[in-house]
Amino acid sequence: MNTKATQSTFDVSSLVEHAASQFRGLNPKEPGQWPTLPKAAAWLAMVLAVVVACWFGLLSAATDELQVERDREPALKKDYVSKLGQAVNLGELRKQKLQVQEYVTQLEKQLPGKAEMDALLSDINQAGLGRGLQFELFRPGQVEIKDYYAELPIAIKVSGKYNDMGAFAADVSNLSRIVTLHNLSIAPASAKDASGNLSMEATARTYRYLDAAEVAAQQKAAAEKAAKAAGAKK
Repeated sequence: MNTKATQSTFDVSSLVEHAASQFRGLNPKEPGQWPTLPKAAAWLAMVLAVVVACWFGLLSAATDELQVERDREPALKKDYVSKLGQAVNLGELRKQKLQVQEYVTQLEKQLPGKAEMDALLSDINQAGLGRGLQFELFRPGQVEIKDYYAELPIAIKVSGKYNDMGAFAADVSNLSRIVTLHNLSIAPASAKDASGNLSMEATARTYRYLDAAEVAAQQKAAAEKAAKAAGAKK
C-alpha cells in the first residue's frame, strides 16, 4: 500500500515538475517555439482577456442606456399623471373647449369684415360729430395684415371741449365693433382761441377678420417663408 501511494505521489510530482519545466526559460520574442502547455496557457489567457473586455464593454453600454432610461422616468411619470388627469376630466375639458369656441365666435363678431369697414369708419366719424367735435383730420392708413386679422390705423385730429372729447372716447369704446385709441395728445387749439377749445390728436385702430382668400394667402406666404428658411439651413 505504501509503495503504491509513494508511486502515485511521485507520478503527480513528476507531472507538476514536467509542466513547470515547460514554463522555464521561455523567450517572449519567439512564442512560436514555446512548448505546447505554455502555448495553450497563453491562448487561454488571451481568450479570457477578450471575453472580459467584450463583457465589460457591452455591460458599460447597457449601464449607460439604463441610466438614460432612469433619467427619463420622472418626466414620463409626470406626463402620465398629466394625461391621466386629462382622461379623467375629458368630459369637462370638452365642455370648456365648447365654451372657448363660443367665446371666440363672439369676439369674431366684434370684428368687422372687409365690406363693413366703411360703415365702421362712418360710425367713428359720427361719434365725434355727435359730441360736437370738429374733425380737422380723419385719414385711414395702410392696412396691416397679421396672422389671423387685419389692423387699420386711422389718424384723427379733433377740436372741441375737454368733456366732449372724453365722451367721444367713451362712445368709441362702446361701439359694437372693436376700436382702440392710441397715442392721445391734447393741447390748446390755438393761442388766439378764447373759447377754451382743445385739440386732440390720436390714432384709432380698428380690426377686422381675414376672409378666406386672405387666410389662404397668409398660409401660402408662411409656407414659402418656411421653405426658404429650410433651404437656407441646408
